Amino acid sequence: MTTLGFIGLGAMGGPMCRNLVRRAGLAAIVHDIDPEACARCVGRDCVAAADPARVARDCDIVFLSLPGAAEVRRACLGGDGLLAHARAGRVVVDCSTVPLGLTRELAAAFAEKDARYVDAPVAGTVASVADRQISIMAGADGETFARLAPLLDCMAETVLHCGASGNGTVTKLLLNMVLAQSVTALAEALLLGRRAGVDGARLFEAFSHGCDSFALRRHGMTALLPGRFPEGRFPTRYMLKDLDYVMELKESLGMTLGGMDATHGLLQRAVAAGFGDAYWPSLIEVIDEGKECN
Repeated sequence: MTTLGFIGLGAMGGPMCRNLVRRAGLAAIVHDIDPEACARCVGRDCVAAADPARVARDCDIVFLSLPGAAEVRRACLGGDGLLAHARAGRVVVDCSTVPLGLTRELAAAFAEKDARYVDAPVAGTVASVADRQISIMAGADGETFARLAPLLDCMAETVLHCGASGNGTVTKLLLNMVLAQSVTALAEALLLGRRAGVDGARLFEAFSHGCDSFALRRHGMTALLPGRFPEGRFPTRYMLKDLDYVMELKESLGMTLGGMDATHGLLQRAVAAGFGDAYWPSLIEVIDEGKECN
């Protein structure tokens, strides 16, 4: 029997882990630095490990859902981390969002031990992850993807094989690039429309018939329009982190992208203005710094 491991049981990782264990019917060993997060996942077939080393030693397939590059690097390359215990046939499935350079570094390091590192970042929201209304974009060879697909299906409604190692990471980074620019455009349109005398709700209703999108429904209607940017959802600093990775990617390829640069700068301003922990559509607050429009 395959033993699963799961490291990182936060707002996204916790529900993903619970869906995985329940639907796959396999035993799992889990770890998080927050004991309460671990407690929410343990059950008949799911036990908590005091440190990641036990997950690394005892599990055949290990899933990661961590905040960013530093945490993934530590989990994989730390002194008693996943690479130290890697062996032939072991698979590490990273559902975090990290830079392409780190994805390639880790894939090469695990391959040297005849193990596999698969980039499988997630698109979705905290509100939708428990119901599997998320998508996973995987970068892996065909054989490894076929092995993992039934497990990924346990966590996500949509599982996409994006091609070779690294392609999942690139796809997720570009998805967030487009999403951030879309929300910026919605924020600017909302402010401009209101100042021109158009009711915001009617404006977005018109958009839903002429240019409907995930950005409009999930971020425009629920956050930009009512002006609600609670903490505990995907925060501004997380989106800025992801766009930092996009900046690294475009610069490594010698490209200039004006829209990307403007949105990245806007998120930097939002974090500097104190909205780092607020739901990331709070970027509208720095577009409308004058606050003349309600």
